[in-house]
Amino acid sequence: MEWEWLKAGIGPLKDLLTFLNKESKTSDVLKKQLIRELRNNLNIFSNGLRNNVSADVIIELLSNDAIKDAIKNNFNFRKLRSGNITFYNILDERNRRYQGWGTEKLVDKIDEKIEELKDIKRMNGGTVSRAKNDVPQMLSNLFYRMKLLADFIKGTQ
Repeated sequence: MEWEWLKAGIGPLKDLLTFLNKESKTSDVLKKQLIRELRNNLNIFSNGLRNNVSADVIIELLSNDAIKDAIKNNFNFRKLRSGNITFYNILDERNRRYQGWGTEKLVDKIDEKIEELKDIKRMNGGTVSRAKNDVPQMLSNLFYRMKLLADFIKGTQ
């Protein structure tokens, strides 16, 4: 799989992963699960680039279970970070369209994209190689949404 789109976003990822590790040490179980899932999903992209892994493997490994659990338990996603995404929270130009969004809306779109990718894979016999969708672009959008969420939770430093 071609990973050019990911190379630009990998640089600051180590700092974000370290931050998410520290942030996951909380007594709020659902918040902890959500932060761990975000961290793990970002690690999947990072290691996928490093090991030149196929889109099928990436999609298989991505998880949204913590999001589903949080929704079932009526979790207030503003506990991750309250307020809306501002110009100052956006570190990647391509994420400007999310300015004004709140945490709940962004998490919902991340959840939706993970489900969509998994469904596309199932619809095409367990592989996205034959899919008519632009899967690399979908994965790219998902990665940058997750990175934006991590940047937003971290806040401006």
